Amino acid sequence: MDPREHSILEEQRIYARWLAAGILIGFSSLVASFFIYLFGLMPPGIPPETLPRYWSLPVHEYVALTGAPTGWSWLRRLGESDLLNFAGVAVLGTTTLVCYLRLVPVLAKARARILLFICLAEIVVLAVAASGVAFSTH
Repeated sequence: MDPREHSILEEQRIYARWLAAGILIGFSSLVASFFIYLFGLMPPGIPPETLPRYWSLPVHEYVALTGAPTGWSWLRRLGESDLLNFAGVAVLGTTTLVCYLRLVPVLAKARARILLFICLAEIVVLAVAASGVAFSTH
């Protein structure tokens, strides 16, 4: 076996381990937040009994009437059970970014310059996308 093939397999194993951990944490967070909401262990920002009146509204009206967060403003409201699930979604959404960050020192040590460049490019693209800077309407 080519020595470089072994290195690629090791990088894949590292990525897979970190991906599996991120998925487990994210999924567990989603399940936990669902039960917290379901059993009323934390108060919701919008009482469930009022939700039907908002379902048919366009999003801008929904946000105006309910004070629902937009962008990253949900972080300040994690104490509301109906927004707590956003944390699990954020974990799932950032898992790939974290996996790439974990690979940077591995690829640098292996002097795999092309793969390192691709990995760093992916990190930049994912970070810009997550920040919302490139797509902000404000």
